[in-house]
Amino acid sequence: MFAVEGDPLAAKSAVEKSSVRLKTVLDVLAEGTWSEKSLNAGEILAEAIVRVPLDTRESELLSGGIPRGHKNLTAETAKLVKAGWLLKGRSGWTITDDGLRATVAFAKPEEFATALAEGTPVPADTPLPTAPAKKAPARKPAAKKAPAAKAAPKKAAAPKETAAVEKLEQPSAVAIAGDFNTVLGAPEDWAPQYDEVQMKFNTRRKVWTLAATLPAGFYTYKIALNRSWDENYGAFGVRDGANHELNHDGGKVTFTYDHATRDIVLG
Repeated sequence: MFAVEGDPLAAKSAVEKSSVRLKTVLDVLAEGTWSEKSLNAGEILAEAIVRVPLDTRESELLSGGIPRGHKNLTAETAKLVKAGWLLKGRSGWTITDDGLRATVAFAKPEEFATALAEGTPVPADTPLPTAPAKKAPARKPAAKKAPAAKAAPKKAAAPKETAAVEKLEQPSAVAIAGDFNTVLGAPEDWAPQYDEVQMKFNTRRKVWTLAATLPAGFYTYKIALNRSWDENYGAFGVRDGANHELNHDGGKVTFTYDHATRDIVLG
């Protein structure tokens, strides 16, 4: 757990909030299994912070533009992975059966924190939680039959309207704006307006890609839409979020942006 220097009470409060947020991460994932609603890692972390808000110190922005509390929570989720309660994959985060049971076995935040810190296994007889029962809709009283009326002449049946398939509207342009734009030939870094940093849209796969050859190094970047910073996405697809980070060994790298998730995959 992280500490706050110089203030024991503040340190204890920070530790407690961290534990509650970690349990909230599992709660959000558990709710997702019931509703069959898929959330990416950024949305899960954001929801945990909405439910357990950051205090003034936790809201301070670090050098990467990410709040201190958000960064701490991201790092702390490694404990859920170590406990076997959370799986992190390229396609997203998944709660395990043991993770689901942990939300039942250690329902109180202090129990959860102790179990996580001490590596307490989930009791084998703990049942999997079940989705809250949905209330059945109230039955309407049967309508009284109206007196029979003379049959009107039959009209030709109107053709059924086909439901419009909702399509995701793609941006007009997607740029990868970061501290390596000049390597790509742009006049300056962090400038999404230049042609050299625009990604190409793959109409078949519905994703945007940009292939580049970069020297070995550590790079940071974001996705910016429509050649401006008005709409931009950072780590985990969070709007106005923290910078993506890339530790590159040197050579070719392909960036793939999916507007459905607002996130990046490297290849």
